[in-house]
Amino acid sequence: MNRLSWILVVALVSLLLASSLGGCDLSEQPVRQLKFSVVASIDSSWYKGAVRFADLVKERSRGKLIITVYPDAQLAGGNQTRELEMLQEGKIDFTYHSTLLYMNLDKKFFVLSMPWIFSSYEDVDRVLNGAAGRKLLDLTSTYKIVGLAYGENGFRQLTNSKREIRTPEDMKGLRVRVPNAPMYLSIFKALGAEPTIMNFAAVYKALQEDAMDGQENPIDVIVSSKLYDVQKYITLWNYSYDALILGVNQTLYNSLDKPTQDLLRQAAVEASTYQIQLSREAARTKLGLLKEKGMVVTELTPEQLQAFRDKMGPIYTEYEPIIGKELLDEVRAASQ
Repeated sequence: MNRLSWILVVALVSLLLASSLGGCDLSEQPVRQLKFSVVASIDSSWYKGAVRFADLVKERSRGKLIITVYPDAQLAGGNQTRELEMLQEGKIDFTYHSTLLYMNLDKKFFVLSMPWIFSSYEDVDRVLNGAAGRKLLDLTSTYKIVGLAYGENGFRQLTNSKREIRTPEDMKGLRVRVPNAPMYLSIFKALGAEPTIMNFAAVYKALQEDAMDGQENPIDVIVSSKLYDVQKYITLWNYSYDALILGVNQTLYNSLDKPTQDLLRQAAVEASTYQIQLSREAARTKLGLLKEKGMVVTELTPEQLQAFRDKMGPIYTEYEPIIGKELLDEVRAASQ
């Protein structure tokens, strides 16, 4: 074999190796240390999904992109809103953030969490994997963030320390912590409760000290945050769905070449698929743990749920012009 033929063979082998790595060759680049922040604890599916993402990126970049995952929003002092701002500023490189926080950037995100707009995970998957889901994920680029993939916080359930909740009348006067999203104030006021916006990092202490009677979150968060130690009752009502977005700072993303961007997107999809599986598994299996911890579990019948749904007409009237009728109708049609 002459020298020219040997060079061609080596070039071909190199090309095939690069192709097997998704076309990404970072061998000449320095190692980059990046930060991934999540507000949830190390026991949560959020943290475990973020770690899976970090592992995939490290492996596929051949150790050139090293991502450290920080739980409990510790880089932002436990403040979710500040955490999202730091992502936009580039002080944090990646986050899993609930679409509830993205509502504060763009009101279109309200659509995913409208009360009882989804009846099942099948509805959720059809919407998020469809045109409406893509529109919302792409919308993040308007706010210095690139949405890489959807994760899941899940269907939100209600806990409290006072009584079982079976009817809207049982909600009267109940002091409920809600996330920083005005729609949740409207929902709980419509049900007769007394909602208060509070940063999640402060919730456990507020419940422990009886400053709040209850809160609402998916089962995975309730368990991983050990809220069963300070709450007696849980009502399963799937009243609102909460998606996560694995977001990357836009300036960082745009500084990368196309193969590296593709590497991040693929790793995000795979890690978020894993995170969703963990979240749904928790929703299925951890009710037993809550019962073992002494919580009274109340699962509402379709007839009982309808009494709550009947009070949501004003919420849809209020938020249709805020979200946009076209988008709201698109999601409702896809989830039927």
